[in-house]
Amino acid sequence: MSKLILTCCKVYISESRNKSALEAIERAAKLFPQAPIVNKFEDEAYNRVGYTLVSKLAPILSSEPCLLTNAVLAMMKAAFETIDFEMHCGTHPRLGVLDHICFHPLADASLDETARTARFLAANVGSDLQAPAFLYGAAHEEGRTLDSIRRELGYFKPNSSGNQWIGGPEAALLPLKPDCGPAQASPAKGVVVIGSTKWVDNYNVPLLSADIGAVRRIAKRVSGRGGGLPSVQAMALAHGEGIIEVACNLLDPSKVGGDRVQEEVERLAREEGISVGKGYFTDYSQEEIIRKYLSLSHIV
Repeated sequence: MSKLILTCCKVYISESRNKSALEAIERAAKLFPQAPIVNKFEDEAYNRVGYTLVSKLAPILSSEPCLLTNAVLAMMKAAFETIDFEMHCGTHPRLGVLDHICFHPLADASLDETARTARFLAANVGSDLQAPAFLYGAAHEEGRTLDSIRRELGYFKPNSSGNQWIGGPEAALLPLKPDCGPAQASPAKGVVVIGSTKWVDNYNVPLLSADIGAVRRIAKRVSGRGGGLPSVQAMALAHGEGIIEVACNLLDPSKVGGDRVQEEVERLAREEGISVGKGYFTDYSQEEIIRKYLSLSHIV
């Protein structure tokens, strides 16, 4: 039996309220049925949508086009044509219209293979779409991390009241040199961060509170950076009236999963006198994503 070599690409776009823009983005993706969208997660408060696409990976020496890369590029082009970053407003941090793109190996694929795909995409983003692109994880020669890029570019600091992020970059000249593309960011596009890592789960826990300071303390104590759960990154984000979420990246979900994060947030919230709702994942597990991909009639 031949090996199943698949890659998953998660595409995070800074928009969820402009339905015509999302329809245009999804029409562009449908031109590449062999790289289908297997999940879509919209969040109106964050004004952010996440798409998960999957395809087979062509062998390294193959002359076949990478259908997944072509699909993502088509989505990006449609996003830049229909979304103006200067008009964006939401409670989730972001650096650009195409805020974050990450490739993960699935089934028998290797991290090296998905890293090659990420680098190819970044080169095309820089040359064809004229947007600054930053590489991280296995796609970067020194293994630079996603959060280190974000910190240098001011990702974690709201630029408006109510813990909102509004508009594009204040300065066109970036404090960090991009790996591909122009050194200046267009206010209408922003920048793109593209990486390749092992599987990451995203798990958000809602807290019934308007005290952003208290929830930030909880998020810090949950995260590995703050001495909490190893391989967990967490931040506090306003999420509607009287709700703040502890939004988490689970970098090694086989060791620290959503249940463990839920328990820890509840424990810390009790100390602050805050009620906690049930957390949720923003995507399927990697096993379920493979099953959904294989169940599509035009793939089987």
